[in-house]
Amino acid sequence: MGTLSDVQISRLIDAGAIVDPFEGRDALLSRVQPASLDLALGQTAYRIRSSFLPQGDSVSRLLPELSLYPVDLSTHPYLEKGAVYLIPLSEQLSLPPGVEGKTNPKSSTGRVDVFTRVLTEKTHRFDDIPPGYKGHLYLEVFSRSFPLKVKPGLSLSQLRLFENRKILTDLELMNRHRTFPLFWYDGKHKEETEEFRDGVSLGVDLSFESIVGYKARPNTRVLDLTVSSENPAEPFWEPIMRPSSGDLILEPESFYLFASRAKIRIPSDMAGEMVEFDAQSGELRTHYAGFFDPGFGLVEEGARAVLEIRPHDVPFRVVDGQKIFRLRFEWMESPPRHPYGLEIGSNYSRQALKLSKYFGRFPETV
Repeated sequence: MGTLSDVQISRLIDAGAIVDPFEGRDALLSRVQPASLDLALGQTAYRIRSSFLPQGDSVSRLLPELSLYPVDLSTHPYLEKGAVYLIPLSEQLSLPPGVEGKTNPKSSTGRVDVFTRVLTEKTHRFDDIPPGYKGHLYLEVFSRSFPLKVKPGLSLSQLRLFENRKILTDLELMNRHRTFPLFWYDGKHKEETEEFRDGVSLGVDLSFESIVGYKARPNTRVLDLTVSSENPAEPFWEPIMRPSSGDLILEPESFYLFASRAKIRIPSDMAGEMVEFDAQSGELRTHYAGFFDPGFGLVEEGARAVLEIRPHDVPFRVVDGQKIFRLRFEWMESPPRHPYGLEIGSNYSRQALKLSKYFGRFPETV
């Protein structure tokens, strides 16, 4: 029991527990990842007045009341910055009893400051798929920095499935880390250690030789999410150079990308998740997308996490090494047939500080 791998997800598709009435079984199987399923946008986006939770009601009944107008994504594939949309997804679920799910934005989605949440019928919580759920899925999309070009079939969110989900205890985590380091430091930071407390808290790296982060530019042109690596980075991102003082002041309601100081390694029998940041440690949101597939960072010496940061209310000072995110680990039900990595075309196998896959490389590299 635990988090389902690509093997179990594919079996659910073959059994009809997950269907795509529009594209069919083969399209679904092509969207299976090592421990998740990429969810595809449907044909129509609804511009809605506000975000909402059904609270025991039907999404399909509430939608006409809250919708301002529909947008046919096949003929008008644009989502405005600062507007809330609800998009019925292509997938329909008929999960077995005891199988439940959780959704989150894909890494490439979170890195462009697009906030997504999934709704189910009659739900009281975002992103939670109850055990044995049968019905449609709806994606709320809110782009905070850039106007977007999208298309039907594009995946902005992913679904993870569990049968008796098992989060590692701190003792299990500590013992596994001793025999198989799950994160480590190099260079001048190699002697650093961490405390295991409901996972492990890790810090930001402001010590790269040149660029240490990126800040989203205001009032940009449309960001095209229908292509990979073809959007030039410079019109959308302002590079942040290494601070001589070792600290940075982050502006409220601005969006930043930084890299973790630690390099992370996720073995094939585990998955990782960045979880909610303790607000007592600073008024800032530290991630939109925070799931690490089994196999992440197993190429060479490991890979850094890219941190999505948005301060709230007041300017916020960040220093090199400051703890700003927490990583929790969970057991897989079985290792995936195809773990994360170059072999399956994963985008962030060797990442340090890296923009979303939708951008070409910034002129000045880290």
